[in-house]
Amino acid sequence: MWDPDTYARYGEERSRPFFDLVARVRAESPAYVVDAGCGSGELTTELGRRWPGAEVLGFDSSPAMIAKARELGGGVSFAVADVATWHPDRPVDVIVSNAALQWVPEHRVVVERWVDALSPGGWLAFQVPGNYDAPSHAAIRELCASPGWVDRLGDLDRGRPVGDAVEYLDLLSGFGCRVDAWETTYVHVLEGEDPVLGWVSGTALRPVLDRLDDRERARFTAELAERLARAYPAGSYGTPFPFRRIFVVAQK
Repeated sequence: MWDPDTYARYGEERSRPFFDLVARVRAESPAYVVDAGCGSGELTTELGRRWPGAEVLGFDSSPAMIAKARELGGGVSFAVADVATWHPDRPVDVIVSNAALQWVPEHRVVVERWVDALSPGGWLAFQVPGNYDAPSHAAIRELCASPGWVDRLGDLDRGRPVGDAVEYLDLLSGFGCRVDAWETTYVHVLEGEDPVLGWVSGTALRPVLDRLDDRERARFTAELAERLARAYPAGSYGTPFPFRRIFVVAQK
């Protein structure tokens, strides 16, 4: 289950790509804006501030996240819905999805459906992590496939979950959109003990933790922490954590 508090531990670092993404959306006065996979909703409220005249809806498949989001107020609506199956009840002027589509294996089909749901001239903007090959994710896969864990966790590797910027440029251009696609590697400086473990505990590690009982979780995270500490040595200023992300902004 998604834990809003764990996810929010590095809220500033996680929010930066959202603002970099939305800055490239040039919609002037949209009437209906949707945040697909909104998590705990803080960034959805930023969409309300950006377009104060718009109706803004944020949705997420996690009831815990939506319960947290509904505490925010601010004139933004929230609903429990699945990114993979959500259909709007009317045309949408802006759809934003921040770090959600990587969880949807069929997300290319979802993207096509979202383009169809846009009003003429509407905007679709999404970003996804591009760090499948990063040491953090490699360490999780290697530990899941190790002799002590393969029977419990060996089937969790879904393969590379997302494409690169060029693939999405081709995909959305084929739907008749004007596309701006790019990649950025952020070097976050994380503080505290086992900070990379803390980061992945709110994202990539969730499917693993959800399958394990409390005792197993403690053992797995202890073993993973050792691997991550070797892969990401701390400096005097903190622990540098490179994180590659893929951005796409398309206008219908």
